[in-house]
Amino acid sequence: MKLRFLQFILFLGLIGCTEPDSEQKLTLPAGLEFEIIYGQAGSGLIEIKSSASLTNFFSADFGDGSKIVNAVSGEFSHRYEKSGSYKITVRAHVTTDQFISAEQNIGINIDPIFIPNSGATSPLSYPGRTLVWQDEFDGTELNLTNWTYDLGTGNNGWGNNELQYYRTENASLYQGYLVITAKKEAYQGKTYTSSRIKTAGLRSFQYGRVDVRAVVPEGQGLWAAAWMLGNNIGTVSWPRCGEIDIMEVVGGQGREKTVLGTVHWDNNGTYATFGATRTNSTPLNEQFHVYSIEWNEQSIRWYLDDVQYHVIDITPAELNEFQKSFFMILNLAVGGNLPGSPNESTTFPKNLIVDYVRYFQ
Repeated sequence: MKLRFLQFILFLGLIGCTEPDSEQKLTLPAGLEFEIIYGQAGSGLIEIKSSASLTNFFSADFGDGSKIVNAVSGEFSHRYEKSGSYKITVRAHVTTDQFISAEQNIGINIDPIFIPNSGATSPLSYPGRTLVWQDEFDGTELNLTNWTYDLGTGNNGWGNNELQYYRTENASLYQGYLVITAKKEAYQGKTYTSSRIKTAGLRSFQYGRVDVRAVVPEGQGLWAAAWMLGNNIGTVSWPRCGEIDIMEVVGGQGREKTVLGTVHWDNNGTYATFGATRTNSTPLNEQFHVYSIEWNEQSIRWYLDDVQYHVIDITPAELNEFQKSFFMILNLAVGGNLPGSPNESTTFPKNLIVDYVRYFQ
């Protein structure tokens, strides 16, 4: 009986086994086409619009090491960093490993000083305010009745462990714009150079509205800023002089859409800071934006493209630094405590482009 039972089990096992089906063949997409739309000449920006039937998603290889996968819409955008010839490959997928592809070769010419032709602007007057000072950066040389330079490496990398050496040569006027250029070049023991200009001893600001229209650069380790320090910094030092950061934009790690507005001061012998951010819908390096503060005896308010995103009450006695006059600084730093160092993805040169600075009272 035991032997017969064992035979029965073996028989059941045999009739329960079937040969596995061969791998199911999926229907591949068909009719893949894509169109390349070029952005403003010299920008390196392109858009791709793809179409195909029987497709679950698309992917794109831009030929410069950059790829985008799993784009259901078939629409892509990409900015090239260097001039050259590139092969773009677009794939229409039914699965990750099953797809059809199409290719196109393109040529890209990057303008080393690319000036966007789009973005926010600001008026020449505001209700109840008068334009009392401006620099539109016309002409061929920086107006030295408005600006002077900070040079060198400062103390401990300008107090922030910054990596650049500031030079006059890295600030220039180009087609009606101020261009501050960060370069990767060996100079005076540093790996990078840039420029930092200021109105100290020339132009002072106390209350009113300041508008700065600018395009910031993108890239890990870059740190663009328009900011102000108290005129008494030489006697009371920082942070007792007070600091107003109209705009800081830090590159890398997806931070190119975000602007920081901050104040720093001495609170009865203790360093104090108060800031906020605003995240734009698109990267701030793609077009011009207007960075502003509105400052009076009661408060300082921060704006991106005339939309307020931050305010501080400066009436407490502990914030009396902000009841005094300040000077302005425009600079592009490389590295430092806030952005970190550049990495292999950071390309140079990079430009901070300023259309104008306007001061209303």
